[in-house]
Amino acid sequence: MNTNCGFSALPPLEVKRLMDSGKAILIDIREADEYAREHIRGARHVPLSGLDAHDFDRERSAGKIAIFQCQSGRRTEMNRDKLMALGFNQTHVIEGGLNAWRAAGLPSHLDRAQPIPLQRQVQIAAGSLVVLGVLLAATLSPWFVLLSAFVGGGLVFAGVSGTCALGQLLSLMPWNRTQSA
Repeated sequence: MNTNCGFSALPPLEVKRLMDSGKAILIDIREADEYAREHIRGARHVPLSGLDAHDFDRERSAGKIAIFQCQSGRRTEMNRDKLMALGFNQTHVIEGGLNAWRAAGLPSHLDRAQPIPLQRQVQIAAGSLVVLGVLLAATLSPWFVLLSAFVGGGLVFAGVSGTCALGQLLSLMPWNRTQSA
């Protein structure tokens, strides 16, 4: 039974202390590509997209404190109810996520051989295409504004449908081939 009274944010140094004492489990809820690029050593990787309460049976029965972590803390906060429903007696989030962990001078494992996360690649590609469409429309032909409109429409479709053609295309690129973490 979850007796959790809240979902408080803990500063990175407090999280480190709890992890080192063995009282807490740190759970990284980011997707596999994000985790492969950089993660906190000792964090257990359980992507939010595949989260199941039974993933933590042993930790719950041992009375561990659950501390969830994403890149900035926002994704964790947005999924507060789902994470609290996992049944831990105490549930927390790293205040500021991995970004704050690094800013506090705490170590992380960074594998620069891994590509940047796919979501960021989509943002870079889509933003570049929009800027290119605007520049070409301003300098060559106003019809190039359709490139920016097409990309914008694709982003709206991706948000509504949950599928992203640009993301799927980028995932096939050679730099995104599966690499060991």
